[in-house]
Amino acid sequence: MSFWQDGIAKLTVPTPFAVGDVNMYIVKGEKLTLIDAGPKTEEAWDGFKLQLSILGLTPDDIEQVVLTHHHPDHVGLLDFLPDDIDVYGHPYCEQWINRDEHFNSMHDEFYGELFRKFGIMGDMEKMLKVMKSPLKYSCHRPLTGVLREGGAIPGMAGWTVYETPGHAQSHLSFYHEGTGVLIAGDHILATISSNPLIEPPYTPGDERPRPQLQYNESLKKMLKLPISKVYTGHGTEVAKVGPLVERRLKKQHDRAMQVKGMIAEESKTVFEICKELFPAVYERELGLTISETAAQLDYLLSIGEAAVSEVEGVQYFSAIKPGGISS
Repeated sequence: MSFWQDGIAKLTVPTPFAVGDVNMYIVKGEKLTLIDAGPKTEEAWDGFKLQLSILGLTPDDIEQVVLTHHHPDHVGLLDFLPDDIDVYGHPYCEQWINRDEHFNSMHDEFYGELFRKFGIMGDMEKMLKVMKSPLKYSCHRPLTGVLREGGAIPGMAGWTVYETPGHAQSHLSFYHEGTGVLIAGDHILATISSNPLIEPPYTPGDERPRPQLQYNESLKKMLKLPISKVYTGHGTEVAKVGPLVERRLKKQHDRAMQVKGMIAEESKTVFEICKELFPAVYERELGLTISETAAQLDYLLSIGEAAVSEVEGVQYFSAIKPGGISS
């Protein structure tokens, strides 16, 4: 049931993804603002309209949309909203929510090269098509304006933008100093850790991002804020951020050390490790599982627990043994 609290109303709609329902938020301010916009499905649209009606609102009452990030389950209903609604987000969102032929070629080139480096074999065209299939639940809308670290949000006085990359390169969180409320999208979730997804760099040709390292730093950034409550992108609210962040960081470290054990005796490719970590799902969830695998290897490299070599364009990872010797 939709109701107002802290000047915010939470709306929850279904998604076609394994993560389940997604949260959207209506925020009262100088402008009536929608934070995130669900997936592009009729079921999500009907649920959205029903919950708005409980608040005495219709989609036409929404004056602007602010995006936490560009993933399809957070942007798709933009295609159902009136064309004259302003849309704000990180500049990285633009290429994903307003896709063109250049985007398609850039996407396939980046992931094709990445997959080959990770030792993935098979029908590359088919794998890339699977990678892009969730985008059918996205939208085709341009940004009206961009939001960056430390900036204000038009029509939302008192809110500050924090860049929190990791789960997405475009990820933003919004903090209200007066109440201590954080609208965190998928950056902080109550019961699960966000996937650190590998995405192309903002500037083509730059080195690929290391999303796990970004995510860890983005989590630590939140420890500096006196947060009273977190409104999340999925699931329930979070009241105690510090302990949750510490648990997330420890769990991730432990997971990485498990991966180190897999390369203790012989070097392996990212794909070989991925198949060991996710034997039941890696084929149908290649993007998620390969990102999670690479994330732990990036972390091990960053703390000096692993080494990487390259043979004919394919990377092989090995564990660093005591004394600084790789396996």
